[in-house]
Order: sequence, then C-alpha cells, then structure tokens
Amino acid sequence: MSHKYTTVIGLECHAQLLTESKLFCSCSTRFGQDPNFNTCPVCLALPGALPVLNHGALAMAVRAALALDCTVNPVSQWSRKNYFYPDLPKGYQISQFDRPVAENGHLDVSLNGTVRPIRIQRIHMEEDAGKSLHEGFPDSDRTTYVDLNRSGVPLVEIVTHPDIRSSEEAQEYLTRLKQILEFLEVCDGNMEEGSLRCDANVSICLVGSAEFGTRTEIKNINSFRFLRKAIDHEVERQIDLVEGGERVVQETRLWNSTEERTVPMRSKEEAHDYRYFPEPDLPLLVLNTDWIQEIADSLPELPGTRSRRFIETYALSDHDAGVLTSSRALADYFESVVAVCNKPKPVANWIMGDLLRLLNDGGIDLMNLDALRLKPKMLAEMIQLVEAETISGKIAKSVLEEMYRSGRSPATIVEDKGLEQISDTGEIERIVDEIVSANPGPAEQYRSGKTGTIGWFVGQVMKATEGRANPKSVNELLRKRLAS
Repeated sequence: MSHKYTTVIGLECHAQLLTESKLFCSCSTRFGQDPNFNTCPVCLALPGALPVLNHGALAMAVRAALALDCTVNPVSQWSRKNYFYPDLPKGYQISQFDRPVAENGHLDVSLNGTVRPIRIQRIHMEEDAGKSLHEGFPDSDRTTYVDLNRSGVPLVEIVTHPDIRSSEEAQEYLTRLKQILEFLEVCDGNMEEGSLRCDANVSICLVGSAEFGTRTEIKNINSFRFLRKAIDHEVERQIDLVEGGERVVQETRLWNSTEERTVPMRSKEEAHDYRYFPEPDLPLLVLNTDWIQEIADSLPELPGTRSRRFIETYALSDHDAGVLTSSRALADYFESVVAVCNKPKPVANWIMGDLLRLLNDGGIDLMNLDALRLKPKMLAEMIQLVEAETISGKIAKSVLEEMYRSGRSPATIVEDKGLEQISDTGEIERIVDEIVSANPGPAEQYRSGKTGTIGWFVGQVMKATEGRANPKSVNELLRKRLAS
C-alpha cells in the first residue's frame, strides 16, 4: 500500500443477543431449526400483531454499553427503518435512529506495543431481518426461498467513529469486542452462524489531510480473516482509482471470498433513504437510573482487567495471561485449578498445551467448559502427582488424555494401569547397567567426547521402563555409569 495515503476505517458490528426469545415476541431464537419454524404473527407481520419488548434483551444491551464505557441514555426511542426486501416481512425494521440506547464509549486496542482508544459513537438495538436462500446458477432458473426464523432476533449494533487506521487494527478491535461480549455472556460471537457480523466503512486520504475521502461500505463480513482481506483489497482498489484520475463512488460492496475482491452491491443509502420515523406501537424507552446502576454493579471482571491481574497475581507472561483470558470459562477453569494446587505456571502450561489441543480436536466451545469430564480438581490432582514425582511428565500426558475421555480421577488411572514412576535407584541402576553393557559403541562415543549420545541412552532406559523411570535419576545414573 502507498505511504502517500492514510487508511480511514469505521466498523459497524451487529451482535445477536443471547436471549431465548426474540426482541418483540416469544418465538425461540434457537439456531438451526427447520425454515420458518420459529415464527408467529408478530415476526411474520400479520395484521393486528403488536410488538412487546423483551426486557432481557434490553438488560443485555445496557450491560454491553456499560462494559464499553458508553453513556446509557435515560430516554431512547424506537424507530421504523423503512426498506423493502423479501426477508423483511413488515417492509420496515424496528430499530433506533436519533435516540439510541447508548452513546460515546470507547474500546482500547493494543497493537505492536501501542495502546489506542477506538471511540464508539453509538450502540442501538434493533430486530434482525430474515434470510434469503438462493438456489440455481445465474444462467439457469434461479429460485429464492425466504426463511424468517431469524426475523425479530434481538441485535445490538455497535458503531465506531472512523478511528481505525489499518486492517490489522480493525481485526484487533473486533477480536477485543468479541471477547468482551462473550465475557459479558450477551453474545456467543459465533461468526459462522451470523451471531456476530461486521460492516466496514473504508476510505483513503492523503497523509496529513484533514478531510477524509469518499467511503465505501463492505457489508456482512463474517470472519476475522475476511475482514482484513476485504479492507486491504478495498484500500488498494481506491488507491488505484485515485492514482488513475478517477473518483471513488459512495456505495455498498460485498466481499467475494472466492475471487478475493470486493464487488458492488448497491448505491449507498443515506439515513433519509430509510424514511425513519418513530415507532407508534412502542412507547419511549425510559430507563431507571437505579436499574442501570444495578447492571453496572453486576458486571464481571472484564478480560483486560483480568489479564493484568493474572500477570500480577500469578507471575504469568503477557502471552500466557492473554491466552488464559481468551474466554471467561477458560479463565475460570484456570483459577479453579490453581485454587486446589497453587501451581500457576504448571497449570498454565498444561491448559495452554495439552488441554487446549484436546479441546480443539474435539471442537469444544471455549465459552462453555461445564460439560468437560476433566474437572479442574482432577487436573490439579494430576499436577500434584507430577510435582510429587509420583508420575513423570510423559506419563501425565497419557493420564490427562484418559481423564479427558473417561472422567476418571488421575489417582485411579495411575493405580489401575500401574503408571507410578520408578524412583527406586537400585532398580533404575540395574536397568542402566544392562543397557550400557549391551551397547559398548555408543558408550565409547560418549567417553570420547560425544556427550550428546546420552539422550539416546535416556530414551532406551525410558523405553525399557515404559516411561516410568524418574528422568532425573536416569540422567544422574547414566552419567555416572558412562563415566566409569
């Protein structure tokens, strides 16, 4: 990218709230149901059906706003956003326009050691539209089906100021936002299912210019990788236009992941194109200040604060603390293990290494670890067995996998399978003597200065003892025997 230009980015993130029912009716928000199963007269927009606000969704929106340092407005208003599309049965979307639920927040992002606040302009609530499903190719008979299961699902739209200056910074912002929403338990952040979607407003201007260029909007980006690719491509496209003497047209574009380019969708609408007007079927949203304070008092320790506490309290590195606070459930799991065995660094290593590998292989959601058979107390007990040299670190790996699969305690597994570490130096010395005597060549190499061969001998002893020999004793006895 040319160093002549500054990239200017603002993000609009739509987060589906984790309610069991929709924003204005009692239909389920469950994902994956048969098409049009989760519908009723309200979300189908049948005549005479009136909306009734889901107060749980409102509480979640306020919770998110407070965590993002926004000012919650004591009075906000519902509006009708009018546009016509097959998956919008009413012909309008109930949203908020000039009086949103919250404004003027910020989210700090850290990139290359520099922390910068990204200002949040507003957070407003709205209902989701349905979904159009297309079948057939452009050159054949094309059929479009409409699934209204998603129609009426509660959303918050979190809109930043144009403060972001690179695709990397945009990805970092979205990562941090997703993490906070998950910690708050207001959104599951599942981008594949559409629970979290992002629109990027992108423009360029000459370095030092006080006036931004014409922006384009890239709609419905559903992955972190696509966000960076789409922004980078769009910046290059706009630079090519300007350098070629053409102008950037304000429009809405889509990211084509197959061709890895943005493509035109429609000319960009302005607010007046939607003909907003107050929703007559819903009263003003008047929030009690005591109720807002109750929500503020109930906020959990947020990921940034918790990560700093992990560094200070448990002497963990920035990286380790960042991984362990990547989800609230994982951070809770770590602290539950430490509360039993008081070994923060070994606990962090086991979780970040073997446990996360098992979770990843099993497709386990890091937001919810309650269903794990491997409970925190069990992992703590296994670590205590390693620290007491009852089992070796190598054996512990197989014990952990067995605990993960079966839910059996480490002590039971070790006893049933006879996995206790051999610490009897007499027995280890006998095995060492047999292996050294049977391999005079490598022994002579060691004595002639090729001391690296001791690793081969250690492997042979561990193989002979099925990994149960105390590694420290093995090394000491081998060095003594080989030196004789």
